[in-house]
Amino acid sequence: LAPVLGRPLRILDQAVAGTGPAIVLQRTAAPAPEEAYRLTVDAQGVRLESATGIGLGWAVQSLVQLLPPRAAGGTELAAAAIADQPRFAWRGAMLDPARHFLPVEEVLRYIDLLARHKLNRLHLHLTDDQGWRMEIRRYPRLTAVGAWRAETVVGHSSAPKPHTFDATPHGGFYTQDDCRRIVAYGAARHVTVVPEIDLPGHMQAAIAAYPWLGNDGKDCPVYPTWGINPHILNAEERTIRFLEDVLLEVMEVFPSPWIHVGGDEAVKDEWKSSPRVQERIRELGCGDEHGLQSYIIGRMDALLSAHGRRLLGWDEILEGGLSPNATVVSWRGVKGGIEAAKLGHDVIMAPGTHTYLDHYQHADQACQSLSIGGLLPLEKVYAFEPIPPELSADEARHVLGGQGQLWGEYICDREQLDSKAFPRLCALAEVLWSPKELRDWPDFQRRLADHVKRLEALGVTCFRAPAG
Repeated sequence: LAPVLGRPLRILDQAVAGTGPAIVLQRTAAPAPEEAYRLTVDAQGVRLESATGIGLGWAVQSLVQLLPPRAAGGTELAAAAIADQPRFAWRGAMLDPARHFLPVEEVLRYIDLLARHKLNRLHLHLTDDQGWRMEIRRYPRLTAVGAWRAETVVGHSSAPKPHTFDATPHGGFYTQDDCRRIVAYGAARHVTVVPEIDLPGHMQAAIAAYPWLGNDGKDCPVYPTWGINPHILNAEERTIRFLEDVLLEVMEVFPSPWIHVGGDEAVKDEWKSSPRVQERIRELGCGDEHGLQSYIIGRMDALLSAHGRRLLGWDEILEGGLSPNATVVSWRGVKGGIEAAKLGHDVIMAPGTHTYLDHYQHADQACQSLSIGGLLPLEKVYAFEPIPPELSADEARHVLGGQGQLWGEYICDREQLDSKAFPRLCALAEVLWSPKELRDWPDFQRRLADHVKRLEALGVTCFRAPAG
């Protein structure tokens, strides 16, 4: 318990010394859902019971939430009897060090914060136009070149051109040992780290490292600004083998059952104008550019499936035909998730309307750091319902859960990360854990007031809406 609680408590001291009520963690033999647990506080002490280590881990986190925000010696616990289990198996949060690199220690800190909220998936977005963040030993230029951009746009990328740039190099990457450390740290806290290697678009950093991956063979820089990028991988067999080589190394490092391959915002203008790509479409019998993307995703699906893994992709992977074993992450609303579930595919709901934590959270933008746009107040996150009414009971079983997205274009430091994530991530955690019928917005607000104090005691900068 000590590493989780991280502060002195008389009840713990007495339990250790044998002079007061005991704290007992007990594995039960009776069959039960993997993450279910029971927590009892009475005159005999505190009992944490579960059939699994995961359940015991969540029981400990619940015990922490029963403590006052700044617990100290002399703390007493009220009597309680809790029997609990999550509504959804997938309770995730996406972190984006591809745009602004995050040191390993910051990723570990974020895992701790996820675990405190019983969020069990960290979706780690490792590559994009602005940076390649994972060491791939077969292709060293991905990090030697692709992990570093010469400068970064100042202000919002949608501002009228010409843009201003900061003239400051930015970059960094995780060695494979760094990644293994992140994975092990998450596993010890029951958080599965799910890597994303974005393809076939969002690949300018890779093309900067290896121009033969592009469609014109010309040199290009790691992208210094934000927004949707026109560059896309070519469809040559050599490029597909490159992607397979990358994913093989990713699988060596990340034991996650799921590997995310992106598939979103792949602008296909270069494919349309390339005689060689059009010839390739005819060779493969793909029909059109959407079919070509589906072919490439399908090749990745076959590779992952052969190694016992499952492919994740943003909802654009539905275009041109969905790969047999793909799980869809629905971000452009819930329409893609509904379509995938009706086709018998698993779904993770991540609609921009309710889960994009990089959006503004109050109409007064002056009280917040620069954001990509949009408006997502706390109450709207709490109102998120991952299972749309359009799905039958059988179809709804394909909804694994949901996750919050924290895209990193406008997140340059810990304070900005914290204040965009919290307290909105608290609301999402409750949505994904608790039964729908027990959600109560006024009661959540009441409980959140103490919980924010608890987070701030841990050094987390929570957003506080201006008065009035």
